[in-house]
Formats: sequence, C-alpha cells, structure tokens
Amino acid sequence: MFAIIGIVVVFGAIVGGYLMEHGNLMVLLQPAELLIIGGAALGTMFIANPLPVIIRIFKGCIGVFVPSPFSKPFYLQHLKMLNELFHYARKNGAVKLEADIEEPHKSPLFKNYPGFLKNHHALHFVCDTLRMYISGGVGSFELDQMMELDMEVHHQSANVPVSSLTTIADSLPGLGIVAAVLGVVITMGALGGPPEEIGHKVAAALVGTFLGILLCYGFFGPLASNMAKLNDADAQFYHCLRVAVNAFIRGSAPILAIEFARRTIPADLRPTFQEMEQFCKRGAATPAPGAAPEPAGAPEPAAADKG
Repeated sequence: MFAIIGIVVVFGAIVGGYLMEHGNLMVLLQPAELLIIGGAALGTMFIANPLPVIIRIFKGCIGVFVPSPFSKPFYLQHLKMLNELFHYARKNGAVKLEADIEEPHKSPLFKNYPGFLKNHHALHFVCDTLRMYISGGVGSFELDQMMELDMEVHHQSANVPVSSLTTIADSLPGLGIVAAVLGVVITMGALGGPPEEIGHKVAAALVGTFLGILLCYGFFGPLASNMAKLNDADAQFYHCLRVAVNAFIRGSAPILAIEFARRTIPADLRPTFQEMEQFCKRGAATPAPGAAPEPAGAPEPAAADKG
C-alpha cells in the first residue's frame, strides 16, 4: 500500500512541478524512448539471470505491493504453534513427535496452522531440526550450527533477486544515455530542416536521459530496497524459530522457549508477555490420553526445579 502511495507521490510531484513551469506533457510522451530503455532493461535482465531468478524477481516485485505477512498476529500464531509443539513433546516424549514431523501435513498438531504448512522452507527448517534432535547423538550446539547454515543459505538465495533488480536499476541511467545518443543521431540527420522539427527531436533525446534517471532512482531502486527489507523481515522470523527450537532442545520449558523467541521479535511487532500467554491459552491443544491436564504456557515442574 505504501509502495503505491510512494509511486503516486514521486510521479505526481514530478508532473506537478513540470506543469507549474508550464511544461507540455505531450513532449514527455516518447514511446520510442520508453521502448529503447524498457526493452533494453528487460533484455539485460534475461541475459544476466536464469529463468528461476527472473520469476522470483517478478514475484518479489508483486510482494512489495501487498501487505507484509510479518505482523503481530503472525508472530502470535507461530509462538502458539511452537508452544503446542513443545508441550506435546514434553508430555508424550520426543519420539511420539516423530510421526508429526515426518508427515506434517497429516499431523493434528500442524493442521490448525495452514499458513505455516504453506511455508515449505520454514516447515522443513523446524521439522528437520527436530528430526535430528529425536535421532539422538547431535548436541544442541551442532543443531544450532545446522540452523544457522540453513538460514544463511536461505537468506543468500532470497537476496539474489534483490541484487539482480538493483543491477537493472543501476543500468537504467546508462540506457537512458543510449536512448539520448540515438536521439541526437536522429537530430543530426535532420539538420537543415525546420527549427520546430529539430527542437522536437532534441527534446525527445533529452526525455530518454530523463526517463532512465527517473526509473532508476524513483522506481526500480526503491523497489529493490523494499524487497531487501522484506528479506530482512523474513530472516528475523527464521531467527525467532531458531531461538525457540534451540532453547527447547537445550531443555528449557515450553513457555521459556517461546519467551526466548518472543524477545527476538522486532520491537514494533513484538507482543507483550501477557498477550503471548493469553493467546497461547486460547484454544489450547487437548492433552494426550492419560496425561494430566496442564494450562498452556505453565512451566513444567522439572523446569521450575532447574530455575
């Protein structure tokens, strides 16, 4: 939403200032210059990137114009999911969790969180780590290193479309100069003609430079910057998952593990402890048969002894 507002402000301010100086908008409408710059930019993108990266560039651009998925309700949902997951493992033993992490789409633990199931990388990030934990023989430090490596690879992969779009944005002023030079060549061929015709061709050539600079610094550059910020928000979410899982593996009680995770959430999105606790208690999972009822979010006696 704010990206759309920003684009309207940029173009509105430029056109408004131009009209205040009694400029003629029709002079700025140069389809040939736009074709040269836009077509060349599209061609350089095809030359420099394989098809999967090009697809991710377009998806990333679309993602800028939709609301960010990372919000306080988003984090509350995932903290609640982790809380239920950790409580289940504590009450029934980690081995009982194996069936859920092997086939998470069939798991009653995950079925209430379709958003998490759709996020394939986050799902595998959590399930694969817990699988290594259940298999035994892997310490918490080694598991934390695995998660760090996974996050690093994921973040590097997510930044490839951003780098490509930034390169395209940086090339636009140069492509604008190319369009302007071609306009000058055409103008030189028209020397000796009517002054109005020469003036029109010179104006068209200058519009090429104008469009290249405007599209670079007023559109594609900020678009790439916004995509980079979305990637940073995604990395913060994975860091939250990593801290929660690692705290639980080290032996922390479920409520303490998700409290560790809550502290990693950015300040403008972070719920209070009371909000998190109340949300986790709402619609808490039913205890397994034979297990004593326990309020969601309450510390385990063993964990309390450790404290």
